[in-house]
Amino acid sequence: MKTTEGFKTISHKVDFCVVGGGLAGLCAAVAAARHGARALIMQDRPMLGGNASSEVRMWVCGAHGENNQETGLVEELMLENLYRNPDRNYSVWDSILYELAAYQSGVELLLNCTCMNCRMDGSSIRSVTGWQMTTQTFHTVEAALFADCSGDSVLAPLTGAEFRMGREAKSEFGEDIAPQAADRKTMGMSCMIQAREETRPSEFIPPKWAHHYTRADLPHRVPDMANPTENFWYLELGGEYDAIADSEWLRDELLRMAYGLWDYVKNDPENKEKNANWRLDWVGILPGKRESRRYVGDHIMTQQDVRAGGHFVDLAAYGGWSMDDHHPGGFTTPEQPTIFHPAPSPYGIPYRSMYSVNIENLLFAGRNISVTHTAMSSTRVMATCAVIGQAVGTAAAIAVRDRLSPRGVYEKRICELQQTLMEDDCYLPFHTREVPALTRRARLQCAAPDAENLRNGLDRPIGQSDNGATVRKGEAVSYVFDGPSEISHIRIVFDSDLNRSTLPECEAKRRRNMLHNRPLNWPDGYVPRTMVRAFRVEGVKADGSVHVLASDNNNYQRLRAFDVSGTYAAVRLVPLETWGCDGCHIFSFDVR
Repeated sequence: MKTTEGFKTISHKVDFCVVGGGLAGLCAAVAAARHGARALIMQDRPMLGGNASSEVRMWVCGAHGENNQETGLVEELMLENLYRNPDRNYSVWDSILYELAAYQSGVELLLNCTCMNCRMDGSSIRSVTGWQMTTQTFHTVEAALFADCSGDSVLAPLTGAEFRMGREAKSEFGEDIAPQAADRKTMGMSCMIQAREETRPSEFIPPKWAHHYTRADLPHRVPDMANPTENFWYLELGGEYDAIADSEWLRDELLRMAYGLWDYVKNDPENKEKNANWRLDWVGILPGKRESRRYVGDHIMTQQDVRAGGHFVDLAAYGGWSMDDHHPGGFTTPEQPTIFHPAPSPYGIPYRSMYSVNIENLLFAGRNISVTHTAMSSTRVMATCAVIGQAVGTAAAIAVRDRLSPRGVYEKRICELQQTLMEDDCYLPFHTREVPALTRRARLQCAAPDAENLRNGLDRPIGQSDNGATVRKGEAVSYVFDGPSEISHIRIVFDSDLNRSTLPECEAKRRRNMLHNRPLNWPDGYVPRTMVRAFRVEGVKADGSVHVLASDNNNYQRLRAFDVSGTYAAVRLVPLETWGCDGCHIFSFDVR
Protein backbone atom coordinates (compact mmCIF):
# COMPACT_ATOMS: atom_id res chain seq x y z
CA MET A 1 0.00 0.00 0.00
CA LYS A 2 1.24 3.51 -0.78
CA THR A 3 -0.17 7.03 -0.77
CA THR A 4 -0.85 9.16 -3.84
CA GLU A 5 -1.68 12.83 -3.43
CA GLY A 6 -2.83 12.20 0.12
CA PHE A 7 -4.93 9.14 -0.71
CA LYS A 8 -3.90 5.52 -0.28
CA THR A 9 -3.34 3.17 -3.19
CA ILE A 10 -4.05 -0.56 -2.95
CA SER A 11 -2.27 -2.84 -5.44
CA HIS A 12 -3.79 -6.01 -6.85
CA LYS A 13 -2.18 -8.68 -9.01
CA VAL A 14 -4.40 -11.08 -10.92
CA ASP A 15 -4.36 -13.06 -14.16
CA PHE A 16 -7.28 -11.29 -15.80
CA CYS A 17 -8.63 -7.80 -15.13
CA VAL A 18 -12.12 -6.99 -16.44
CA VAL A 19 -13.04 -3.30 -16.66
CA GLY A 20 -16.82 -3.00 -16.59
CA GLY A 21 -19.38 -5.12 -14.76
CA GLY A 22 -22.34 -5.34 -17.10
CA LEU A 23 -23.55 -8.77 -18.18
CA ALA A 24 -20.59 -9.08 -20.57
CA GLY A 25 -17.98 -8.24 -17.94
CA LEU A 26 -19.68 -10.33 -15.27
CA CYS A 27 -19.77 -13.40 -17.51
CA ALA A 28 -16.18 -12.81 -18.66
CA ALA A 29 -14.78 -12.73 -15.12
CA VAL A 30 -16.82 -15.69 -13.83
CA ALA A 31 -15.99 -17.84 -16.88
CA ALA A 32 -12.28 -17.12 -16.46
CA ALA A 33 -12.37 -17.92 -12.75
CA ARG A 34 -14.25 -21.17 -13.23
CA HIS A 35 -11.46 -22.26 -15.56
CA GLY A 36 -8.68 -21.49 -13.15
CA ALA A 37 -7.70 -17.86 -13.78
CA ARG A 38 -7.65 -15.25 -11.00
CA ALA A 39 -10.01 -12.53 -12.18
CA LEU A 40 -10.95 -9.05 -10.98
CA ILE A 41 -13.87 -6.83 -12.01
CA MET A 42 -13.40 -3.07 -11.81
CA GLN A 43 -16.91 -1.61 -12.00
CA ASP A 44 -17.68 2.10 -11.77
CA ARG A 45 -21.22 1.61 -10.45
CA PRO A 46 -22.40 0.31 -7.03
CA MET A 47 -23.95 -2.73 -8.66
CA LEU A 48 -23.43 -5.16 -11.52
CA GLY A 49 -25.51 -5.65 -14.63
CA GLY A 50 -25.09 -2.41 -16.57
CA ASN A 51 -28.22 -1.75 -18.61
CA ALA A 52 -29.87 -4.79 -16.99
CA SER A 53 -29.38 -3.49 -13.44
CA SER A 54 -31.88 -1.62 -11.29
CA GLU A 55 -30.16 1.65 -12.23
CA VAL A 56 -31.25 1.38 -15.90
CA ARG A 57 -33.83 -1.48 -15.94
CA MET A 58 -33.75 -2.77 -19.49
CA TRP A 59 -34.87 -6.36 -19.86
CA VAL A 60 -32.40 -8.81 -21.38
CA CYS A 61 -32.99 -9.44 -25.08
CA GLY A 62 -31.23 -11.82 -27.43
CA ALA A 63 -31.68 -14.03 -30.45
CA HIS A 64 -35.08 -14.32 -32.09
CA GLY A 65 -36.68 -17.59 -33.08
CA GLU A 66 -37.56 -21.01 -31.74
CA ASN A 67 -35.01 -22.63 -29.41
CA ASN A 68 -32.46 -19.84 -29.91
CA GLN A 69 -32.39 -18.55 -26.33
CA GLU A 70 -28.86 -18.06 -25.04
CA THR A 71 -27.56 -20.60 -22.54
CA GLY A 72 -24.39 -20.85 -20.46
CA LEU A 73 -23.90 -18.30 -17.69
CA VAL A 74 -26.70 -15.99 -18.84
CA GLU A 75 -29.20 -18.86 -18.63
CA GLU A 76 -27.84 -19.74 -15.20
CA LEU A 77 -28.69 -16.19 -14.13
CA MET A 78 -32.14 -16.28 -15.73
CA LEU A 79 -33.06 -19.55 -14.02
CA GLU A 80 -31.79 -18.33 -10.67
CA ASN A 81 -33.99 -15.27 -11.13
CA LEU A 82 -37.07 -17.35 -11.97
CA TYR A 83 -36.52 -19.48 -8.88
CA ARG A 84 -35.72 -16.72 -6.37
CA ASN A 85 -37.50 -13.74 -7.87
CA PRO A 86 -40.96 -14.72 -9.18
CA ASP A 87 -42.19 -11.15 -8.59
CA ARG A 88 -39.34 -9.86 -10.82
CA ASN A 89 -38.16 -7.36 -8.22
CA TYR A 90 -35.13 -5.41 -9.42
CA SER A 91 -33.42 -5.38 -6.02
CA VAL A 92 -33.53 -9.17 -5.91
CA TRP A 93 -32.24 -9.32 -9.49
CA ASP A 94 -29.33 -7.05 -8.46
CA SER A 95 -28.51 -9.46 -5.64
CA ILE A 96 -28.43 -12.40 -8.05
CA LEU A 97 -25.92 -10.63 -10.30
CA TYR A 98 -23.87 -9.58 -7.27
CA GLU A 99 -23.86 -13.10 -5.86
CA LEU A 100 -22.50 -14.62 -9.05
CA ALA A 101 -19.36 -12.48 -8.82
CA ALA A 102 -18.96 -11.86 -5.09
CA TYR A 103 -19.26 -15.53 -4.11
CA GLN A 104 -17.40 -17.05 -7.07
CA SER A 105 -14.02 -18.41 -6.02
CA GLY A 106 -11.29 -16.67 -8.00
CA VAL A 107 -13.19 -13.40 -8.61
CA GLU A 108 -12.28 -10.17 -6.84
CA LEU A 109 -14.85 -7.38 -7.04
CA LEU A 110 -14.14 -3.64 -6.99
CA LEU A 111 -17.42 -1.71 -7.07
CA ASN A 112 -17.71 2.10 -7.26
CA CYS A 113 -14.26 2.08 -8.87
CA THR A 114 -13.76 4.13 -12.03
CA CYS A 115 -10.89 3.18 -14.36
CA MET A 116 -8.94 6.40 -14.95
CA ASN A 117 -5.41 5.49 -15.98
CA CYS A 118 -3.21 2.71 -17.26
CA ARG A 119 0.46 1.88 -17.56
CA MET A 120 1.75 0.43 -20.81
CA ASP A 121 4.71 -1.79 -21.63
CA GLY A 122 5.15 -1.27 -25.34
CA SER A 123 1.95 -2.51 -26.99
CA SER A 124 0.79 -4.37 -23.88
CA ILE A 125 -1.12 -3.11 -20.85
CA ARG A 126 0.84 -3.52 -17.64
CA SER A 127 -1.73 -2.19 -15.16
CA VAL A 128 -4.84 -0.05 -14.78
CA THR A 129 -5.71 2.32 -11.96
CA GLY A 130 -9.16 3.19 -10.70
CA TRP A 131 -10.56 5.62 -8.13
CA GLN A 132 -13.00 4.13 -5.64
CA MET A 133 -15.13 7.03 -4.47
CA THR A 134 -16.71 5.28 -1.47
CA THR A 135 -13.35 4.58 0.20
CA GLN A 136 -11.41 7.48 -1.37
CA THR A 137 -8.83 4.96 -2.49
CA PHE A 138 -6.88 4.35 -5.67
CA HIS A 139 -6.71 0.73 -6.83
CA THR A 140 -3.98 -0.39 -9.21
CA VAL A 141 -4.49 -3.75 -10.90
CA GLU A 142 -1.65 -5.56 -12.63
CA ALA A 143 -2.62 -8.48 -14.86
CA ALA A 144 -1.47 -10.61 -17.73
CA LEU A 145 -4.67 -9.96 -19.68
CA PHE A 146 -7.31 -7.24 -19.69
CA ALA A 147 -10.84 -7.12 -21.01
CA ASP A 148 -12.70 -3.86 -21.67
CA CYS A 149 -16.36 -4.55 -21.02
CA SER A 150 -17.15 -0.95 -20.09
CA GLY A 151 -19.44 -0.26 -23.05
CA ASP A 152 -17.76 3.10 -23.69
CA SER A 153 -14.36 1.39 -24.25
CA VAL A 154 -12.60 3.44 -21.59
CA LEU A 155 -9.29 1.66 -22.23
CA ALA A 156 -9.20 2.74 -25.88
CA PRO A 157 -8.02 6.34 -25.30
CA LEU A 158 -5.87 5.23 -22.36
CA THR A 159 -3.96 2.57 -24.33
CA GLY A 160 -3.98 3.80 -27.91
CA ALA A 161 -6.09 0.85 -29.01
CA GLU A 162 -7.67 1.36 -32.43
CA PHE A 163 -11.38 2.11 -32.28
CA ARG A 164 -14.22 3.52 -34.34
CA MET A 165 -17.12 5.76 -33.44
CA GLY A 166 -20.08 6.59 -35.63
CA ARG A 167 -21.44 5.18 -38.87
CA GLU A 168 -19.36 3.85 -41.76
CA ALA A 169 -20.10 4.97 -45.28
CA LYS A 170 -22.05 2.56 -47.43
CA SER A 171 -19.07 2.24 -49.75
CA GLU A 172 -16.49 1.19 -47.12
CA PHE A 173 -17.85 -2.33 -46.58
CA GLY A 174 -20.61 -2.40 -49.21
CA GLU A 175 -23.35 -2.26 -46.56
CA ASP A 176 -26.61 -1.27 -48.20
CA ILE A 177 -28.24 -0.13 -44.95
CA ALA A 178 -25.35 2.20 -44.06
CA PRO A 179 -25.53 5.95 -44.88
CA GLN A 180 -23.99 7.31 -48.07
CA ALA A 181 -21.34 9.27 -46.17
CA ALA A 182 -19.56 8.33 -42.93
CA ASP A 183 -20.40 10.41 -39.88
CA ARG A 184 -20.01 10.49 -36.10
CA LYS A 185 -23.66 9.78 -35.43
CA THR A 186 -24.67 6.89 -33.18
CA MET A 187 -27.76 5.42 -31.63
CA GLY A 188 -28.87 7.39 -28.60
CA MET A 189 -29.39 6.66 -24.93
CA SER A 190 -32.61 6.32 -22.94
CA CYS A 191 -33.88 6.97 -19.43
CA MET A 192 -36.41 4.26 -18.70
CA ILE A 193 -39.79 4.68 -16.96
CA GLN A 194 -41.66 2.15 -14.84
CA ALA A 195 -45.28 2.41 -13.75
CA ARG A 196 -47.76 0.26 -11.87
CA GLU A 197 -51.52 -0.14 -12.07
CA GLU A 198 -53.56 0.20 -8.88
CA THR A 199 -57.19 -0.21 -7.88
CA ARG A 200 -57.67 3.51 -7.26
CA PRO A 201 -56.97 6.62 -9.34
CA SER A 202 -54.03 8.90 -8.67
CA GLU A 203 -52.88 12.32 -9.80
CA PHE A 204 -49.56 13.31 -11.30
CA ILE A 205 -48.15 16.81 -10.93
CA PRO A 206 -45.19 17.26 -13.30
CA PRO A 207 -42.15 19.28 -12.31
CA LYS A 208 -42.07 22.79 -13.75
CA TRP A 209 -39.01 21.95 -15.83
CA ALA A 210 -40.65 18.99 -17.61
CA HIS A 211 -41.43 19.26 -21.30
CA HIS A 212 -45.05 19.42 -22.33
CA TYR A 213 -46.28 17.13 -25.10
CA THR A 214 -49.46 16.79 -27.10
CA ARG A 215 -50.50 13.99 -29.43
CA ALA A 216 -49.11 15.97 -32.36
CA ASP A 217 -45.64 15.98 -30.76
CA LEU A 218 -45.48 12.18 -30.63
CA PRO A 219 -45.45 10.64 -34.11
CA HIS A 220 -44.78 6.89 -33.84
CA ARG A 221 -44.34 7.24 -30.06
CA VAL A 222 -47.77 7.24 -28.44
CA PRO A 223 -47.56 5.49 -25.03
CA ASP A 224 -49.94 2.56 -24.60
CA MET A 225 -50.33 1.46 -20.99
CA ALA A 226 -52.61 -1.40 -22.07
CA ASN A 227 -49.63 -2.97 -23.83
CA PRO A 228 -47.50 -4.92 -21.32
CA THR A 229 -44.44 -4.47 -23.55
CA GLU A 230 -44.56 -0.68 -23.25
CA ASN A 231 -41.25 0.44 -21.73
CA PHE A 232 -40.72 3.89 -23.25
CA TRP A 233 -37.48 2.85 -24.98
CA TYR A 234 -38.09 5.60 -27.53
CA LEU A 235 -37.26 8.24 -24.89
CA GLU A 236 -33.94 8.38 -26.69
CA LEU A 237 -31.45 11.16 -27.27
CA GLY A 238 -27.78 11.67 -28.03
CA GLY A 239 -27.16 10.10 -31.42
CA GLU A 240 -26.43 13.48 -32.97
CA TYR A 241 -24.09 14.46 -30.15
CA ASP A 242 -21.05 12.92 -28.48
CA ALA A 243 -22.38 9.84 -26.65
CA ILE A 244 -19.63 10.19 -24.04
CA ALA A 245 -18.66 13.86 -23.71
CA ASP A 246 -22.26 15.11 -23.75
CA SER A 247 -23.70 12.48 -21.41
CA GLU A 248 -24.46 14.76 -18.47
CA TRP A 249 -26.56 17.37 -20.23
CA LEU A 250 -28.18 14.66 -22.37
CA ARG A 251 -29.27 13.01 -19.10
CA ASP A 252 -30.81 16.30 -17.98
CA GLU A 253 -32.75 16.63 -21.21
CA LEU A 254 -33.89 12.99 -21.04
CA LEU A 255 -35.32 13.62 -17.57
CA ARG A 256 -37.29 16.61 -18.91
CA MET A 257 -38.60 14.34 -21.67
CA ALA A 258 -39.42 11.46 -19.32
CA TYR A 259 -41.47 13.51 -16.88
CA GLY A 260 -43.12 15.32 -19.76
CA LEU A 261 -44.15 12.07 -21.40
CA TRP A 262 -45.63 10.77 -18.15
CA ASP A 263 -47.51 14.05 -17.84
CA TYR A 264 -48.99 13.27 -21.27
CA VAL A 265 -49.89 9.73 -20.15
CA LYS A 266 -51.69 10.98 -17.04
CA ASN A 267 -53.02 14.43 -17.85
CA ASP A 268 -53.69 14.72 -21.56
CA PRO A 269 -57.48 14.77 -22.11
CA GLU A 270 -57.18 11.77 -24.40
CA ASN A 271 -55.50 9.70 -21.65
CA LYS A 272 -56.71 11.05 -18.34
CA GLU A 273 -59.59 8.66 -17.81
CA LYS A 274 -58.13 5.47 -19.27
CA ASN A 275 -54.83 5.85 -17.36
CA ALA A 276 -56.37 7.12 -14.11
CA ASN A 277 -55.24 4.08 -12.09
CA TRP A 278 -51.68 4.09 -13.38
CA ARG A 279 -49.05 5.49 -11.02
CA LEU A 280 -45.46 6.46 -11.80
CA ASP A 281 -43.23 4.00 -9.94
CA TRP A 282 -39.69 4.86 -11.05
CA VAL A 283 -37.75 7.04 -13.50
CA GLY A 284 -34.17 6.17 -14.37
CA ILE A 285 -31.61 8.88 -13.75
CA LEU A 286 -28.76 6.92 -15.36
CA PRO A 287 -29.30 6.71 -19.14
CA GLY A 288 -28.83 3.35 -20.78
CA LYS A 289 -26.47 3.68 -23.73
CA ARG A 290 -26.72 1.83 -27.01
CA GLU A 291 -23.56 2.88 -28.82
CA SER A 292 -20.29 4.76 -28.44
CA ARG A 293 -16.72 3.57 -29.15
CA ARG A 294 -16.21 0.23 -30.89
CA TYR A 295 -12.81 -1.46 -30.87
CA VAL A 296 -11.03 -2.66 -34.00
CA GLY A 297 -10.04 -6.31 -33.84
CA ASP A 298 -8.42 -8.73 -36.25
CA HIS A 299 -11.82 -8.95 -37.95
CA ILE A 300 -14.44 -6.20 -38.29
CA MET A 301 -17.80 -7.93 -38.52
CA THR A 302 -20.11 -6.35 -41.09
CA GLN A 303 -23.69 -6.40 -42.31
CA GLN A 304 -22.69 -9.00 -44.90
CA ASP A 305 -21.21 -11.26 -42.22
CA VAL A 306 -24.48 -11.10 -40.28
CA ARG A 307 -26.63 -11.71 -43.35
CA ALA A 308 -24.44 -14.65 -44.45
CA GLY A 309 -24.98 -16.37 -41.10
CA GLY A 310 -21.51 -15.89 -39.64
CA HIS A 311 -20.05 -19.26 -40.60
CA PHE A 312 -16.63 -18.38 -39.20
CA VAL A 313 -13.94 -20.96 -38.42
CA ASP A 314 -13.43 -19.13 -35.12
CA LEU A 315 -17.12 -18.78 -34.24
CA ALA A 316 -17.21 -18.28 -30.47
CA ALA A 317 -20.63 -16.70 -29.82
CA TYR A 318 -23.82 -15.99 -31.71
CA GLY A 319 -26.47 -13.35 -32.22
CA GLY A 320 -29.95 -13.34 -33.63
CA TRP A 321 -31.52 -9.93 -32.96
CA SER A 322 -32.58 -7.98 -36.03
CA MET A 323 -30.27 -5.22 -37.24
CA ASP A 324 -32.22 -2.72 -35.17
CA ASP A 325 -30.88 0.66 -36.30
CA HIS A 326 -32.22 3.57 -34.27
CA HIS A 327 -32.52 7.00 -35.85
CA PRO A 328 -29.72 9.19 -34.41
CA GLY A 329 -32.28 11.95 -33.78
CA GLY A 330 -34.06 9.73 -31.28
CA PHE A 331 -37.10 11.34 -29.72
CA THR A 332 -36.62 14.59 -31.65
CA THR A 333 -37.11 13.17 -35.13
CA PRO A 334 -40.61 12.90 -36.62
CA GLU A 335 -39.42 9.82 -38.54
CA GLN A 336 -39.72 6.22 -37.40
CA PRO A 337 -37.52 5.83 -34.31
CA THR A 338 -36.05 2.53 -35.49
CA ILE A 339 -35.90 0.31 -38.54
CA PHE A 340 -35.61 -3.45 -38.12
CA HIS A 341 -33.42 -4.70 -40.95
CA PRO A 342 -33.63 -8.49 -41.39
CA ALA A 343 -30.94 -10.72 -39.89
CA PRO A 344 -30.80 -14.51 -39.65
CA SER A 345 -31.14 -16.12 -36.26
CA PRO A 346 -28.79 -17.53 -35.23
CA TYR A 347 -25.65 -16.15 -36.87
CA GLY A 348 -22.09 -16.68 -35.67
CA ILE A 349 -19.76 -14.07 -34.17
CA PRO A 350 -16.00 -14.64 -34.62
CA TYR A 351 -13.46 -14.69 -31.80
CA ARG A 352 -11.25 -12.39 -33.91
CA SER A 353 -13.78 -9.61 -33.25
CA MET A 354 -13.18 -9.94 -29.50
CA TYR A 355 -9.53 -8.85 -29.14
CA SER A 356 -7.56 -5.78 -30.19
CA VAL A 357 -5.72 -5.54 -33.47
CA ASN A 358 -2.89 -3.49 -31.93
CA ILE A 359 -2.86 -3.96 -28.13
CA GLU A 360 -1.42 -7.41 -27.50
CA ASN A 361 -3.19 -8.36 -24.26
CA LEU A 362 -6.55 -6.60 -24.64
CA LEU A 363 -9.86 -8.39 -25.18
CA PHE A 364 -13.33 -6.85 -25.16
CA ALA A 365 -16.92 -7.97 -24.83
CA GLY A 366 -20.28 -6.25 -25.07
CA ARG A 367 -21.54 -3.58 -27.44
CA ASN A 368 -17.95 -2.42 -28.09
CA ILE A 369 -16.65 -5.44 -30.04
CA SER A 370 -15.09 -5.13 -33.49
CA VAL A 371 -18.13 -4.58 -35.69
CA THR A 372 -19.45 -1.92 -38.02
CA HIS A 373 -22.29 0.31 -36.91
CA THR A 374 -24.79 -1.76 -38.89
CA ALA A 375 -23.64 -5.10 -37.45
CA MET A 376 -23.53 -3.57 -33.97
CA SER A 377 -27.21 -2.70 -34.28
CA SER A 378 -27.77 -6.45 -33.83
CA THR A 379 -24.84 -7.62 -31.68
CA ARG A 380 -25.42 -4.94 -28.98
CA VAL A 381 -28.33 -6.61 -27.17
CA MET A 382 -27.48 -7.91 -23.70
CA ALA A 383 -27.96 -11.66 -24.01
CA THR A 384 -25.63 -11.57 -27.03
CA CYS A 385 -23.17 -9.44 -25.03
CA ALA A 386 -23.30 -12.01 -22.21
CA VAL A 387 -22.36 -14.97 -24.42
CA ILE A 388 -19.56 -12.89 -25.96
CA GLY A 389 -18.38 -12.18 -22.41
CA GLN A 390 -18.33 -15.87 -21.56
CA ALA A 391 -16.30 -16.56 -24.71
CA VAL A 392 -13.78 -13.83 -23.82
CA GLY A 393 -13.40 -15.06 -20.23
CA THR A 394 -12.94 -18.65 -21.34
CA ALA A 395 -10.36 -17.57 -23.91
CA ALA A 396 -8.54 -15.58 -21.22
CA ALA A 397 -8.30 -18.64 -18.97
CA ILE A 398 -6.82 -20.69 -21.82
CA ALA A 399 -4.38 -17.87 -22.62
CA VAL A 400 -3.27 -17.59 -18.99
CA ARG A 401 -2.80 -21.34 -18.66
CA ASP A 402 -0.69 -21.62 -21.82
CA ARG A 403 0.98 -18.18 -21.68
CA LEU A 404 -0.64 -17.11 -24.93
CA SER A 405 -1.84 -13.76 -26.20
CA PRO A 406 -5.52 -13.41 -27.17
CA ARG A 407 -4.42 -13.77 -30.80
CA GLY A 408 -2.45 -16.86 -29.81
CA VAL A 409 -5.67 -18.51 -28.64
CA TYR A 410 -7.06 -17.97 -32.14
CA GLU A 411 -3.93 -19.35 -33.77
CA LYS A 412 -3.38 -22.36 -31.49
CA ARG A 413 -6.40 -23.11 -29.30
CA ILE A 414 -9.56 -22.07 -31.16
CA CYS A 415 -10.99 -25.60 -31.29
CA GLU A 416 -10.37 -26.02 -27.57
CA LEU A 417 -12.09 -22.70 -26.91
CA GLN A 418 -15.13 -23.79 -28.89
CA GLN A 419 -15.35 -27.19 -27.22
CA THR A 420 -14.92 -25.68 -23.76
CA LEU A 421 -17.72 -23.21 -24.40
CA MET A 422 -20.05 -25.98 -25.57
CA GLU A 423 -19.09 -28.09 -22.54
CA ASP A 424 -20.20 -25.10 -20.44
CA ASP A 425 -23.56 -25.15 -22.26
CA CYS A 426 -22.88 -22.26 -24.64
CA TYR A 427 -24.60 -22.90 -27.96
CA LEU A 428 -22.34 -22.51 -30.98
CA PRO A 429 -24.37 -22.78 -34.20
CA PHE A 430 -23.15 -25.27 -36.80
CA HIS A 431 -20.94 -27.04 -34.20
CA THR A 432 -21.28 -30.31 -32.30
CA ARG A 433 -19.89 -30.88 -28.84
CA GLU A 434 -17.40 -33.72 -28.45
CA VAL A 435 -18.95 -36.52 -26.40
CA PRO A 436 -16.53 -38.26 -23.98
CA ALA A 437 -15.09 -41.52 -25.27
CA LEU A 438 -16.34 -43.44 -22.23
CA THR A 439 -19.89 -42.31 -22.96
CA ARG A 440 -19.63 -43.14 -26.66
CA ARG A 441 -18.32 -46.65 -26.02
CA ALA A 442 -20.79 -47.55 -23.29
CA ARG A 443 -23.88 -49.69 -23.84
CA LEU A 444 -26.93 -47.46 -23.34
CA GLN A 445 -29.89 -48.96 -21.48
CA CYS A 446 -33.10 -46.95 -21.43
CA ALA A 447 -36.71 -47.62 -22.39
CA ALA A 448 -37.08 -44.21 -24.07
CA PRO A 449 -36.95 -44.64 -27.86
CA ASP A 450 -35.05 -41.38 -28.30
CA ALA A 451 -32.42 -42.16 -25.63
CA GLU A 452 -29.51 -42.07 -28.10
CA ASN A 453 -30.03 -38.30 -28.33
CA LEU A 454 -28.47 -38.08 -24.87
CA ARG A 455 -25.04 -38.58 -26.41
CA ASN A 456 -25.30 -36.89 -29.80
CA GLY A 457 -23.41 -33.74 -28.73
CA LEU A 458 -26.36 -31.40 -29.36
CA ASP A 459 -27.89 -29.87 -26.27
CA ARG A 460 -31.03 -28.19 -27.62
CA PRO A 461 -33.59 -28.62 -30.40
CA ILE A 462 -32.19 -27.55 -33.75
CA GLY A 463 -34.53 -27.26 -36.71
CA GLN A 464 -36.79 -30.29 -36.74
CA SER A 465 -34.52 -32.35 -34.47
CA ASP A 466 -35.49 -32.42 -30.80
CA ASN A 467 -32.06 -33.74 -29.68
CA GLY A 468 -33.49 -34.78 -26.32
CA ALA A 469 -34.95 -37.86 -24.67
CA THR A 470 -38.18 -38.07 -22.68
CA VAL A 471 -37.73 -40.41 -19.75
CA ARG A 472 -40.45 -41.50 -17.34
CA LYS A 473 -40.12 -40.45 -13.70
CA GLY A 474 -38.11 -43.04 -11.81
CA GLU A 475 -36.85 -44.68 -15.00
CA ALA A 476 -33.06 -45.07 -15.21
CA VAL A 477 -30.79 -44.09 -18.07
CA SER A 478 -27.77 -46.37 -17.74
CA TYR A 479 -24.33 -46.50 -19.35
CA VAL A 480 -22.87 -49.98 -18.98
CA PHE A 481 -19.13 -50.18 -19.60
CA ASP A 482 -17.10 -53.04 -21.07
CA GLY A 483 -15.45 -53.50 -17.69
CA PRO A 484 -14.88 -51.58 -14.46
CA SER A 485 -13.99 -48.02 -15.47
CA GLU A 486 -12.65 -45.07 -13.54
CA ILE A 487 -15.12 -42.17 -13.43
CA SER A 488 -14.17 -38.53 -12.86
CA HIS A 489 -17.01 -36.34 -14.13
CA ILE A 490 -20.76 -36.36 -14.72
CA ARG A 491 -22.47 -33.78 -16.97
CA ILE A 492 -26.26 -33.41 -17.44
CA VAL A 493 -28.27 -30.90 -19.46
CA PHE A 494 -31.96 -30.68 -18.54
CA ASP A 495 -34.70 -28.92 -20.50
CA SER A 496 -35.24 -25.32 -19.34
CA ASP A 497 -37.76 -24.64 -22.13
CA LEU A 498 -35.84 -22.34 -24.44
CA ASN A 499 -39.17 -21.14 -25.83
CA ARG A 500 -40.57 -20.43 -22.41
CA SER A 501 -42.83 -17.54 -21.57
CA THR A 502 -42.70 -16.46 -17.96
CA LEU A 503 -45.80 -14.37 -18.71
CA PRO A 504 -48.18 -16.76 -20.48
CA GLU A 505 -50.78 -14.06 -21.18
CA CYS A 506 -48.38 -12.04 -23.30
CA GLU A 507 -46.58 -13.87 -26.08
CA ALA A 508 -44.65 -10.70 -26.98
CA LYS A 509 -42.82 -10.85 -23.64
CA ARG A 510 -41.42 -14.32 -24.21
CA ARG A 511 -38.15 -14.99 -22.39
CA ARG A 512 -37.85 -11.48 -20.89
CA ASN A 513 -36.49 -11.81 -17.40
CA MET A 514 -37.97 -8.66 -15.84
CA LEU A 515 -41.06 -6.44 -15.98
CA HIS A 516 -41.28 -2.78 -16.87
CA ASN A 517 -44.82 -1.59 -16.28
CA ARG A 518 -46.72 -3.73 -13.81
CA PRO A 519 -50.40 -4.27 -14.65
CA LEU A 520 -52.78 -5.11 -11.84
CA ASN A 521 -52.67 -8.74 -10.66
CA TRP A 522 -49.90 -9.67 -13.08
CA PRO A 523 -48.91 -13.34 -12.54
CA ASP A 524 -45.64 -14.40 -10.98
CA GLY A 525 -42.87 -16.02 -12.95
CA TYR A 526 -41.98 -19.64 -12.30
CA VAL A 527 -39.33 -22.27 -12.88
CA PRO A 528 -39.95 -23.85 -16.31
CA ARG A 529 -42.34 -26.78 -16.02
CA THR A 530 -40.03 -28.84 -18.22
CA MET A 531 -37.17 -28.70 -15.71
CA VAL A 532 -36.24 -31.87 -13.83
CA ARG A 533 -36.59 -30.98 -10.16
CA ALA A 534 -35.33 -34.15 -8.44
CA PHE A 535 -32.79 -36.66 -9.68
CA ARG A 536 -29.93 -38.86 -8.58
CA VAL A 537 -26.86 -40.28 -10.30
CA GLU A 538 -25.76 -43.75 -9.23
CA GLY A 539 -22.59 -45.72 -9.76
CA VAL A 540 -22.92 -49.49 -9.96
CA LYS A 541 -19.96 -51.59 -8.82
CA ALA A 542 -18.97 -54.88 -10.42
CA ASP A 543 -20.50 -56.72 -7.45
CA GLY A 544 -23.84 -55.00 -8.04
CA SER A 545 -23.64 -52.57 -5.13
CA VAL A 546 -24.96 -49.09 -5.81
CA HIS A 547 -23.37 -45.80 -4.72
CA VAL A 548 -25.11 -42.42 -5.03
CA LEU A 549 -22.66 -40.15 -6.85
CA ALA A 550 -24.85 -37.04 -6.95
CA SER A 551 -28.42 -36.05 -6.16
CA ASP A 552 -30.69 -33.03 -5.85
CA ASN A 553 -34.31 -32.76 -4.73
CA ASN A 554 -34.71 -29.10 -5.67
CA ASN A 555 -32.91 -28.59 -8.96
CA TYR A 556 -33.81 -25.57 -11.10
CA GLN A 557 -30.71 -25.28 -13.27
CA ARG A 558 -30.28 -26.57 -16.81
CA LEU A 559 -26.59 -27.54 -16.66
CA ARG A 560 -25.47 -29.76 -13.78
CA ALA A 561 -21.91 -31.05 -13.59
CA PHE A 562 -20.25 -33.06 -10.82
CA ASP A 563 -16.68 -34.12 -10.19
CA VAL A 564 -16.71 -37.67 -8.86
CA SER A 565 -14.23 -40.47 -8.31
CA GLY A 566 -14.28 -44.25 -8.23
CA THR A 567 -14.34 -47.30 -10.45
CA TYR A 568 -17.73 -48.55 -11.65
CA ALA A 569 -19.20 -51.07 -14.03
CA ALA A 570 -22.11 -48.76 -14.88
CA VAL A 571 -23.42 -45.28 -14.16
CA ARG A 572 -27.08 -44.36 -14.30
CA LEU A 573 -29.20 -41.21 -14.12
CA VAL A 574 -32.59 -41.49 -12.45
CA PRO A 575 -34.89 -38.47 -12.91
CA LEU A 576 -37.53 -38.45 -10.19
CA GLU A 577 -39.67 -35.32 -10.52
CA THR A 578 -40.19 -32.23 -12.67
CA TRP A 579 -41.55 -28.75 -12.00
CA GLY A 580 -44.81 -29.64 -13.74
CA CYS A 581 -44.41 -31.87 -16.81
CA ASP A 582 -45.38 -35.53 -16.85
CA GLY A 583 -42.20 -36.73 -18.54
CA CYS A 584 -38.57 -35.82 -17.83
CA HIS A 585 -37.03 -34.25 -20.94
CA ILE A 586 -33.23 -34.38 -20.93
CA PHE A 587 -30.78 -33.26 -23.60
CA SER A 588 -27.47 -34.74 -22.47
CA PHE A 589 -26.02 -37.23 -20.03
CA ASP A 590 -22.23 -37.60 -20.21
CA VAL A 591 -19.79 -39.64 -18.14
CA ARG A 592 -16.05 -39.31 -18.39
